Amino acid sequence: EMLAFIEELKGVIDVGVVGGSDLPKQMEQLGDDVRDRFRYSFSENGLVAYECGEQLGSQTLAAHLGEENLQELINFAMLYIASLKMPVKRGTFIEFRTGMLNISPIGRNCSREERNTFEAWDRESGCRQRMVDVMRRQFEHLNLTFSIGGQISFDCFPNGWDKTYCLQFIDAGAYDEIHFFGDKTHEGGNDHEIFVHERTIGHAVSSPE
Repeated sequence: EMLAFIEELKGVIDVGVVGGSDLPKQMEQLGDDVRDRFRYSFSENGLVAYECGEQLGSQTLAAHLGEENLQELINFAMLYIASLKMPVKRGTFIEFRTGMLNISPIGRNCSREERNTFEAWDRESGCRQRMVDVMRRQFEHLNLTFSIGGQISFDCFPNGWDKTYCLQFIDAGAYDEIHFFGDKTHEGGNDHEIFVHERTIGHAVSSPE
């Protein structure tokens, strides 16, 4: 239903999608033809960028940080998660992506029911926020952003590699207005920076409706 609406919308305006997930995950969520379905397709906040199916550019976290710093970051996160007690704990706690680390205290292998349980518990306990606060202090020297998003995880990436990164690929003179719709628009959420950016008109949403 949503994809049908987007197809209708494309007849009126140019449509783009930006998300923190990698391209395979974006394709799983929006279809294998996501790079052609949308005028702009930005995975990993635009570190992998496409316009009309043509790749515009890419950047990597490993090259930016260097292996020594990257391992220090991963090791710290793993030790921190190992010390946590929570309702359930599963597997795949750190997902290495092209331009970020996605860190999940419960583990990305959890079921939908377990995901919902963790989200409710996290709202009460502040688990993710506490971990973010600790890592932000520990790795201040690396100039990293920690951004909570979705139900079970948070992203870690270099400053400026949030969703505003994708705006460099959109010609400033091409559009009178750029409207952004997102659900994690609060400060600390992974939509916040682009939601308040001077080039966008932000809209906070909580559902497709």
